[in-house]
Amino acid sequence: MNSPDAIAPRERIRAVARDLGFDACGFAAAETTPGDKAALAGFLAAGRHMDMAWMAETADRRADPKTLWPAARSVISLAMNYGPDTDPPVATGAASPDRAAIALYARRRDYHDVVKKRLKALARWLVAETGAGVKVFVDTAPVMEKPLARQAGLGWIGKHTNLVSRDFGSWLVLGEVFTTLAIPPDRPSADHCGSCTACRDACPTGALDVPYRMDTARCLAYLTVEAKSPVPDSFAGAMGNRVFGCDDCLAACPWNKFARPAAEPKLAARPDLADATLADLAALDEPGFRRLFAGTPVKRVGHRRFSLNVRRGLDNSTPSPEKPSPGS
Repeated sequence: MNSPDAIAPRERIRAVARDLGFDACGFAAAETTPGDKAALAGFLAAGRHMDMAWMAETADRRADPKTLWPAARSVISLAMNYGPDTDPPVATGAASPDRAAIALYARRRDYHDVVKKRLKALARWLVAETGAGVKVFVDTAPVMEKPLARQAGLGWIGKHTNLVSRDFGSWLVLGEVFTTLAIPPDRPSADHCGSCTACRDACPTGALDVPYRMDTARCLAYLTVEAKSPVPDSFAGAMGNRVFGCDDCLAACPWNKFARPAAEPKLAARPDLADATLADLAALDEPGFRRLFAGTPVKRVGHRRFSLNVRRGLDNSTPSPEKPSPGS
């Protein structure tokens, strides 16, 4: 057995990661850049985390992988592609306002469960091969996943504040294996957004008016999932039929022309969630909600909150002159 201090076999790790269903694998030092630390501090100081109090409560650990785990020397950053067969329309629901718009990542099995099992399998293999210490994380842990993925060469953080990949566009979910191994890092990804403003132009509420900065208070993904209060009336028209999340800025990204459909069967989209009508979802009682969304990310918002979103969506599906204009 090799010493935990030995240099890890990078290509063997990549090969095992591929065999486990990961679409991308890269390596970074277990540290955060000064720029990323400053960005996190500014985000929190400006209150842009809104109701996500856990971000402030875990700020020290989030800002520095070694605060989270002092023994960590390297991060193996991994990604799974959840790309659709065809990109969703940017003007969500424009063609079918009676259908419920659910974010693509939520129309399938909860990726936290899928990714974490594969991370644990990779970690077990790494321990058997090297004797290294390991810890695995998905995005419920205080880890700056996107900056680490950028540092590991998986992609860059686009103007919509999400990771963009040359190979998979904007459709990736992330996970990490922290390890005591000293693994030579990959080259960080360069930014290839250029002068493009597609994601900013697509945002229905103007939440991306400042490039690379999300105005959380205006983001429909936040307002329909994380916020503790119902979507404000001022964004009623912009919300449209979105009942869980919003994909518009992701779908607008021109790099999606290189995207490909998800290869992992457990991340296959459920057609019934793509075709669900607002009226059918409004008729769900709590047991019906739990049955329909069992094993998906939607279940975590609960029936009561989801029903508020659906009722607003139903109201929006029959526009009237009295309703507020989008984003006003």
